[in-house]
Amino acid sequence: MRIGIIDGHPDGDPARYCHALADAYSDGARKAGHEVRLLRLSELDFPILLGRADWEAPHACPDLTSAQDLVAWSEHLMIVHPLWLGAQPARLKALLEQVLRPGFAFRAGHAMTGRLTGRSARLIVTMGMPAPVYRLWFGAHGLKALKRNVLGFVGIRPIRDTLIGNIEGLSPARRQAWLAAVGALGARGR
Repeated sequence: MRIGIIDGHPDGDPARYCHALADAYSDGARKAGHEVRLLRLSELDFPILLGRADWEAPHACPDLTSAQDLVAWSEHLMIVHPLWLGAQPARLKALLEQVLRPGFAFRAGHAMTGRLTGRSARLIVTMGMPAPVYRLWFGAHGLKALKRNVLGFVGIRPIRDTLIGNIEGLSPARRQAWLAAVGALGARGR
């Protein structure tokens, strides 16, 4: 399987746990024989969309071309990111807005149709609160919006998720257990 990984943490500090999770998923997938490409948000330089003209105009940014190439190449897409104010960081949302444009990700017009069908996805989200609190009390609205209104809209499905809560309070042993579990997901291409 061709697996594209987007490490969606905007901070390039190697101590960020999202980077370790992206690497664990990648290592597990590679060891199982999958082809893997990894894109790190923190290493990309691209403008944000500021208006309709920007949205409709073709981009001329090499990093956005690389990101679109990764999505087009992938049969399975894994995105890992921290939860910031109930959703993905703004820079990750800005990347998705740039990459999943009309013409590439969907046919615009009266009946919009996703063009990225035949792909699956896995979202891995880290957060400070317990994961059940995010799901049950807060309703996981940021996660639902990313699944349904972004990835689902462009035709990607099924979309599975893994929530890792209490991230600051995880013991080293528990962090290792999560890395092993994420590596196993990568090996299965799920």
